[in-house]
Amino acid sequence: HLTVAGAGQRDTTLLISAPRQAYASADPTRRTWGLFLPLYALTTQQTWGSGDFTALGQLMTWVAQQGGGVVSTLPLLSAFLDTPCDPSPYTPASRLFWNELYIDVTQAPGLATCPAAQALLQSPMIQDALDAARAAPRVDYPRQMALKRRILEEVAQHFFTTMPEQHGAFQNYLTTHPYIEDYACFRATGERQGTTWSAWPSPQRDGILTPADYDAKARQYHLYVQWVAHTQFQAAARQGHQAGVQIYLDVPLGVHGQSYDVWRERDIFVPDAAGGAPPDAVFTRGQNWGFPPLHPEAMRTQQYRYCLAFLRHQMRGAGMLRLDHVMALHRLFWIPRGLEARQGVYVRYHAEEWHALLCLESHRHQVTLVGENLGTVPRYVNRTMARRRLQQMYVLQYELGPDVTRLLHPLPAGVVASCNTHDMVPLAAYWQGLDLVDLEAQGLLSPAEAQAAQQVRQRLLRVLQAFVLHQGWLHDATPPLQVEAVLQACLRWLGASPAQVILVNAEDLWLETQPQNFPGTSAERPNWQNKARYSLETWPQLASVRAALQALQRYRRRP
Repeated sequence: HLTVAGAGQRDTTLLISAPRQAYASADPTRRTWGLFLPLYALTTQQTWGSGDFTALGQLMTWVAQQGGGVVSTLPLLSAFLDTPCDPSPYTPASRLFWNELYIDVTQAPGLATCPAAQALLQSPMIQDALDAARAAPRVDYPRQMALKRRILEEVAQHFFTTMPEQHGAFQNYLTTHPYIEDYACFRATGERQGTTWSAWPSPQRDGILTPADYDAKARQYHLYVQWVAHTQFQAAARQGHQAGVQIYLDVPLGVHGQSYDVWRERDIFVPDAAGGAPPDAVFTRGQNWGFPPLHPEAMRTQQYRYCLAFLRHQMRGAGMLRLDHVMALHRLFWIPRGLEARQGVYVRYHAEEWHALLCLESHRHQVTLVGENLGTVPRYVNRTMARRRLQQMYVLQYELGPDVTRLLHPLPAGVVASCNTHDMVPLAAYWQGLDLVDLEAQGLLSPAEAQAAQQVRQRLLRVLQAFVLHQGWLHDATPPLQVEAVLQACLRWLGASPAQVILVNAEDLWLETQPQNFPGTSAERPNWQNKARYSLETWPQLASVRAALQALQRYRRRP
């Protein structure tokens, strides 16, 4: 902070002295690969119906054993899982805290010495609920969170009354996370009110809480679970680091409109607008993402305090960090309340200040930054990313064009390449045109447009098949090719490229057709709920998984 004083006046401003480029590993020529899977979708024999931080550590160890160096997942941030229930990783209840759904209850401090929790855990009612949660094909967030909370509430009460030997680590967590007390009071107040903060009475709605506004045990519960989540995430990160595997996390562009962040930091949010995107070839009506955007001038007035806090929260454990919709560092499409998405307007941000902060924090935490630069991207965004050394993304399904020579250009070094993303259908569904069927069902394509799009898709797939055949990426294969053979060939081609990281969607390896997200939809589709078809213990038994990853490892090792 630079303070200038003189002639009876005094003022202070934020001075950002930053490296010109973001952090890069000591060996920028090292090429590796990694697996992507949402953590909620990852199951093991021990998980309670969805993934947890212990399973994340196990996945990182398994990837290391196969020769990989990265595990990528969706945002793991706190969420509203009761009322309202919004499990989307991209509308978190806060960008400053973890999602307690991912706590491994069996490893919670105090469980082993808590008689009430042990009795509850062994009860037929809880065991039946666990069996049902594990057998369900999708994650039932409210039921599963309620199940975990019943146990964790007992352990939290036991912790605060009978476990002084653990309180040193807990007190250190409180000291190093200054927002946590306020956040716990916010969540406890919301539970007593039974509604979102915009419907609270004043002064609670205006950000003023007293102990009379919430239940003390609920406040203690939220303090405890955030400490446990922090501890377990850091343990998973260390386990990966020791195995040579980085966690690749994701910073969502916004937060839920009823989130803690908007309630506490309302001066820097714009409640009468929503972030989104104008109409394009896919979303012909535009997109309204529903979250209030940050105000560019209010962020400067606050000296980027909140922005630094949510960046540092994830950088403390990540090795790589993806910036969702990286164009928003420069401009974001705002849609005024009451208007359609096509009636929005672009609002510019102070991009150089954003990039300076990102470069500085990436060096402080030794985190590689990746910008999600997919879709319609102004040229100056990619130029700035290159100048600031933010890694770009290359997605095969986006890059396919009717001309086979488009795929002949080598991928540039320093990119993160993949066949698809979490907002796209898996390759097997793309092969069958199921995404086009869904766009027609949503009314985004007319029957005639859908038929024409299917014809274009078939041409693209023929081009892809010709490419992998003629360039020698397939062995002992003749047309017509099956999707599994084309997937293996695409992974070989990507693996042989100079791309820094090749990310493999784990669900592609067993030819999954159900996407994790249908962009542009909400409650009408089972977004963010599908579990992986196979548990982690069964992956080594799948021939398609072994063959794909072994081939990828061989091609990554080549010069």
